[in-house]
Amino acid sequence: MAERPPGEPPDSPEARAYRRGFKQKDRRDDYALDLFEEVRAKLAVDLARVDDVLRELARLYNPLTDGPIVDLATRARIMRLLHQGRIEEAEALVDAQYRRYAPVDDAERQGPTGPSQ
Repeated sequence: MAERPPGEPPDSPEARAYRRGFKQKDRRDDYALDLFEEVRAKLAVDLARVDDVLRELARLYNPLTDGPIVDLATRARIMRLLHQGRIEEAEALVDAQYRRYAPVDDAERQGPTGPSQ
């Protein structure tokens, strides 16, 4: 068995998901959560990659909303805000999409921004 899909960097979210095969039930091993982390890390520095990752999140299913994890309208709005330099507003939209996909209770308030205060 190969360690990672061909052509993927060794530490990409895709490679990690491929290696673990989605067999673990832990939320932190969810491929979509890895993608959200990547979006947050690249919001202000790599708009092309953010767009690609948001496109991937639009292809993935959110069973809680019976639709895509990030719908196309929200993806377009996030990208528009980023192109306008409104990083904080785009970040807030990403966080809202994250919470819709992976709601947390008060005992585990660790979203893409880390522990809440």
